[in-house]
This record gives sequence, C-alpha cells and structure tokens, in this order.
Amino acid sequence: MQAFLNTAIDAARKAGDIAQINFNQINSSDIITKAYNEFVTYVDEEAEKAIIEIIHGRYPDHTILGEEHGLQGDASDFLWIIDPIDGTTNYIHGFPVYCVSIALKIKGRLELAVIYDPSRQELFTAIRGMGSLLDGRKIRVSKQTTLEGSLLGTGFPYREQSDWLEVYLDIFTDFTKIVGAIRRPGSAALDLAYVAAGRYDGFWEFGLKPWDVAAGVLLIQEAGGLVDNLIPDQDPVDSGSILCGTPKIFDAMKEVISKYDDRLGKLF
Repeated sequence: MQAFLNTAIDAARKAGDIAQINFNQINSSDIITKAYNEFVTYVDEEAEKAIIEIIHGRYPDHTILGEEHGLQGDASDFLWIIDPIDGTTNYIHGFPVYCVSIALKIKGRLELAVIYDPSRQELFTAIRGMGSLLDGRKIRVSKQTTLEGSLLGTGFPYREQSDWLEVYLDIFTDFTKIVGAIRRPGSAALDLAYVAAGRYDGFWEFGLKPWDVAAGVLLIQEAGGLVDNLIPDQDPVDSGSILCGTPKIFDAMKEVISKYDDRLGKLF
C-alpha cells in the first residue's frame, strides 16, 4: 500500500505545482463554462493529465475516474478517484483555497487518500487502518462535544439543485442559531480534510461528486470521525450528500437534520 501512497503523493504534488505556477495567471479567455456557473481552465486539464500520466505510468491496468476526463482505462479492481483542482471557482478568482484530491478504491472499498493544498503546502494522507496524517504527523478530529461553540463547514447547493435550496437554508438557519460559527470556503475536499485535522468540528453538503469527497471520507474515518449519507441507503461517496464530524458533533448534527428527513426523501 505504501507504493500506492507514494504514487498518489507524487501525482498530487505534480498537479499542485502546475496549479500554483499558474495561480493568478488565468484570463477570461482561459475559462470554459461546463455548465451554468461551473467552470474549467486549461490548468485543470493539465493537472489532471499529469495525475493520469503518473498513475498509468506505474499502474497501466488501473482505472481512473477524473473530474475532467471521466473514466480512463478498462474496469479493474483498482479505481483511482481524482480531482486536479477542487475549488476551481476560487482558483479562477485568485482566492487561495483549493486543493488536489486523490483516493484509491480497491474492490469497491476506500483504501488510500491524499489531499494536497499547494497554497499552504499541506499534505493530508491516509491509509485504511493506519490513521490520518498531516505532513507526516498524526491527526485526529476535534474534541468538541456540543454544537454550542462548534465550528461547522458547509457548501451551498448548485443552481441545478435549486429544489434543494429551501430545505438547505432551513437546515443552515437551524445550525446558525446553535453553533459558534459556520464557514463556506468553497473547496469541499479541503473542508473534509479540515474535519479530519480538527479544524472544523463538522461538515454537511448536498450534491457533491465522488472526486470531491472520496479522499476526505477516508481521512475523517481514519482520524476518528464519523461520516454518513443524507440520502437513505446510498454511499456518501456515490451520492455526494454528506454529513460528518466528531462522534458527538455528528450525532448532534444528525438530530438537527433528521427533522427534515421527509423533505429530503422527496428531493432525493
């Protein structure tokens, strides 16, 4: 497993270098609109190609699922899930909150995770059963036990998920009345890494993609946190609608959100 981790780290650092070299160099002509208010740049493309080249250079039979290029390679027991720049809108605007996210599933189970923040040069890693690390040092979720005074992270639903916005804002309002503060920086993968590192006490968001959450899910689990899905009977990586936090904060958040189970069930 260490060889796989070394590959993921090399790929993440290479993609991060590409992103950082081009940071604050993006012009309007460099931006392609994939969907309404969903963007991609040549930097996303180059960074993802670099990740694919490194992984396939060492493991040509492995499958890769990337945000920009979809599935690469034939189906196999090894599935790499990659996001070359999580937080592209931030990146385009010169807002230095973005990261590279790489996870590896083996026979359908998350086994390895890397999240790299090139702006701060912080490297989050995890191997199943071996804990989570930040720059080689062990990390754990926070010791916060109550929603009162806690710091939560979140992300707003995308516009094509407008039907979700009303219930999301109701949940947001409920949390706002209880917690210490809520943050929305705009990079879900980095948000999840921050839960693992104890910087957030909990996090929730609807409608993310596998490449947004796969690495972060394993980081949190290996750091002693809990992760669940907001959609019944679905895996949070597949559905992308996620709730996570320290064990006690997770339970408290789940209690708040459970009031909206019927409404959420109708949406999902």
